[in-house]
Amino acid sequence: MNWYVVYTKPKWEKKVAEQLHKLGIECYCPLTIQVRQWSDRKKKVEVPLFNSYVFVQLEESDRNLVFDSPGVVRYLFWLGKPAIVRDEEINTIKKWMSGSKPFDLTVSPYQKGDVIALESGPFSNQKAIVQEITNTHYVLVLESIGCVLKMKYK
Repeated sequence: MNWYVVYTKPKWEKKVAEQLHKLGIECYCPLTIQVRQWSDRKKKVEVPLFNSYVFVQLEESDRNLVFDSPGVVRYLFWLGKPAIVRDEEINTIKKWMSGSKPFDLTVSPYQKGDVIALESGPFSNQKAIVQEITNTHYVLVLESIGCVLKMKYK
């Protein structure tokens, strides 16, 4: 059985995981504890590590069962096919989340001005500055070789 990534309505991750569990679907929604500040108090709350994502493990033929949960929007796709997460990756997240040391973690996309290291392709091992972000691509500036790189993402 494969692990797939289900995209949920905003703030529905825990509800969807609970509903899928009731439906007998193996699912995983990694949660972390964060301290939230209100005007009159601070409180520790459990929030999903990945906003709007829940991992589900099921057979390819049973993929439509997740839509019995009202909070499920769609599957996450990669290169035109439903994204599959390897067992090792899920186990790594579980192992990491069960660690005894507390940590403060936020997962966020690249932002304008971020300096990134390109890991593959013709410009591997080059540092680039994120100049622009649109719905379909990043514009990166490679100062060391004096060029601008436009990268599409899906």
